[in-house]
Amino acid sequence: MDQEQIAPSDKRPNFIIIFCDNLGYGDIEPFGSKVIRTPALNRMAQEGRKFTHFLVTAGVCTPSRASIMTGCYSQRVGMHVNPRDGLVLRPISPYGLNPEEVTIAEVLKGVGYITGLIGKWHLGDQPEFLPNNQGFDYFYGIPYSDDMTQEVGLRIGTKFNGSNWPPLPVMENTKVVRAGVDRNLLTKDFTEKALEFITQNQNEPFFLYLPHAMPGSTTEPFASEAFKGKSKGGPWGDSVEELDWSVGQIMDKLEELGIEKNTVVVFTSDNGAPMTDDPTSTVRGTNLPLTGRGYTTAEGAFRVPTIFWWPGTVPAGTVSEEMATTMDFLPTFAQLSGAKVPHDRIIDGKNILPLILGDKGAETPYDVFYYYYMDQLQAIRAGQWKLFLPLKEFVVHPYFKPGEDNQPLLFNVVNDISSSHNMAAEKPEIVKRLSELAEIAKNDLGNNGQPGVNQRSPGKMANPVPVLMR
Repeated sequence: MDQEQIAPSDKRPNFIIIFCDNLGYGDIEPFGSKVIRTPALNRMAQEGRKFTHFLVTAGVCTPSRASIMTGCYSQRVGMHVNPRDGLVLRPISPYGLNPEEVTIAEVLKGVGYITGLIGKWHLGDQPEFLPNNQGFDYFYGIPYSDDMTQEVGLRIGTKFNGSNWPPLPVMENTKVVRAGVDRNLLTKDFTEKALEFITQNQNEPFFLYLPHAMPGSTTEPFASEAFKGKSKGGPWGDSVEELDWSVGQIMDKLEELGIEKNTVVVFTSDNGAPMTDDPTSTVRGTNLPLTGRGYTTAEGAFRVPTIFWWPGTVPAGTVSEEMATTMDFLPTFAQLSGAKVPHDRIIDGKNILPLILGDKGAETPYDVFYYYYMDQLQAIRAGQWKLFLPLKEFVVHPYFKPGEDNQPLLFNVVNDISSSHNMAAEKPEIVKRLSELAEIAKNDLGNNGQPGVNQRSPGKMANPVPVLMR
């Protein structure tokens, strides 16, 4: 790791990232839910700062998580697709986050932080790729999605080597401590471990990455008995309300220890909710008032509910409407911790501290942002404008049908939150400018099987083995 360090002028803050799985933009009260109750998140928003244009880099798990770890587009670090798994890693995959990448944990560990990951990893289940080899002092959680169980593997058979998938493992560092776990207890379990980590490290600067497994990908998400059947939003709502409880537990613990004013807490999601075919249904979450479902390049897949809480520093009860992304955690936390981002490679994220602090006149540091589906560039955003490129062939698209003469779609995603008014015919000069920017992205990050000039390789190993209790 080639990294310069600078001495911080003040006491360095702790960092906590609470990262939900498939939580939709409209699934919590601060972002418009009228069904699911989220009192802790209401408090977090009242005492913190909401970001209404906060983006992830993919509409699915693995590539989104690669970006939060590396500060890069998943295409940059080769974690967007692979020939064995498709767009998300499966158990016993030979692929994972390349250990040569510099993670946010390594950046912070390099300047004396205690680093912990409690929850869902999903960036490779082989020893070389696991959190303890990626900068984390402590790991407790599951190595991949909670729905990748032995039972599911047996159903899919030879595909993805499913017949050899092990019982869902819970790991502590490099050892499996439970196998075939009760998924109803995951949120409770991860929360309790997170509280222990905070308590044990209260006197040291620490970084806690808390990627919950819920509400997740199953038709009916899981929740413990204290929350099961209690929400008006059904099982999805039960799961989200337990996540809200978890947030409250974290904030309460920080205040109990007297370290809340020296801790930056971020709540966000890895991508939007999968939703159902009925956009008014909340059975599988909702991204309303945004359009589109998770697993696509729709705004509802990439734009996620995000709140920063840092009492006494972040202006309370405020909102940022500027574009920011999960790639920005690495450079921003580096700035706050006295570290510098690696300068021997491209890092796509930006320092968004002025946006977090609500500095007068602070604007997004992004000139352009790219919406990829696997290795295909489908859309591009600059300022208020989002352009869907005219494509005939694709795996999944939120608007187009394969083989048709699809024309460009241009939306003002600031003024037209539902992306319902195509302005391509009215703004041909903007279509032209964004189309030219798209060509730069294709050259840089690749497109449709053609590699980009600045892409890096994922990790790959021979003869992967199941994660088993031994």
